Amino acid sequence: MSTPSPIRMAAVLSAEHRRRLMALAREVNVREGALLFEEGARAESFWIVRSGTVTLQLPLPGRRRPAPIENLGPGELVGWSWLFPPYVCQLTAEAMTLVRAYEFDAEAVRMQMDADPAFGSALGHWVGRVLAHRLQQTRIRLLDLYAPRVSATQ
Repeated sequence: MSTPSPIRMAAVLSAEHRRRLMALAREVNVREGALLFEEGARAESFWIVRSGTVTLQLPLPGRRRPAPIENLGPGELVGWSWLFPPYVCQLTAEAMTLVRAYEFDAEAVRMQMDADPAFGSALGHWVGRVLAHRLQQTRIRLLDLYAPRVSATQ
C-alpha cells in the first residue's frame, strides 16, 4: 500500500510542458488531518506534493473509517477527477502530515490544455497513467480487504 507511485511528472512530461504547468501553480500548506478533497465533491483543483504524505481513501459501506488505498509523497499527483467530466472526486484525500504542495486550478489548466493540443495530450497521457496506477492500487487494496482468506494448511 505504501509503495511510491512509478508515475511522476518529471518522468513523463517534457521540460517545456513541466515549465508550462508549473507556471500555473501556487504553493500551499495543508495541515495534518485536513482533507484535500472528499469523494463526491466537485474536483476544482489538483496538487503535486512537495513534502509530506497524503493518503487516498475509499469510503466503504458499513465502515466508520474509509479504507486507505495509497500513500502519496513528494513529486506525486493528488487528484485526477479534475480532468474528466463531470469533474467529481472519486476518492478522499487526507493529509497525514503537514503537506507542502503545488496547487493547480483545474479550469485554468484545462483551458491551457485546450489552447495547445500538444500540451493537452501530454498532460492527458500523464494523468491517464496515474489513473491506471491508482485503479490497480485500489484493486489490490480491495482484494486485501474482501478476498476470501485461504489458510496455509489447505
